[in-house]
Amino acid sequence: MLPLSLREIQLAIAAVAFVLGLLCTLLGIIMLVTRGYSREVRTLAAQTARLAQKGVSHEVSSLVSSASELVDAINQLVRTSSGIAVFLILLGVGMMAGSYWILTQIQWPTA
Repeated sequence: MLPLSLREIQLAIAAVAFVLGLLCTLLGIIMLVTRGYSREVRTLAAQTARLAQKGVSHEVSSLVSSASELVDAINQLVRTSSGIAVFLILLGVGMMAGSYWILTQIQWPTA
């Protein structure tokens, strides 16, 4: 066993929690910026809109309903991705706040 004091264990826990919180926050920000509404999703939405217009002009109701369901699915996908990113950001900030709280609970020796 390592002879670690309570203070050293608290410092290690605070450091690990801070680093993990920072990684979660950065990952959430990257997800929010890059995956929110990507180029592929925009292209798919534009093609679906064209498909729906063609279905309306040729009076094909099943094509129009399928296209509208696809657009709804794309919107749900974007909302889910953004929700996960926001959750990761909040989790990371919470972990960093928790590590700060752990540091404030350490009994530092007085000189």
